[in-house]
Amino acid sequence: MALRFIGIDPNTGTGESPTVWVDEKTHDVIIQGWKADSELEAESAAFEIPGHAVGIPAHEAVVRIPARMTAILRKACDVADRSDVR
Repeated sequence: MALRFIGIDPNTGTGESPTVWVDEKTHDVIIQGWKADSELEAESAAFEIPGHAVGIPAHEAVVRIPARMTAILRKACDVADRSDVR
């Protein structure tokens, strides 16, 4: 796996570091964020979407990314989508 660093939360302090990368081989966007609290996780797990099982599979997680990182997420999506990364 070759990760390309895209950005880190501009308000990162000691012990907190929401970060975004793009896997240059698979073009997946990789996100490190804050673990969801039990209330957010329960609300996410209960959400019903047609064709999608209710709940959070054991191999998945709900993470929270601060809104101030929107530009970083856009950049990651652009990098993952560009032909020169493929």
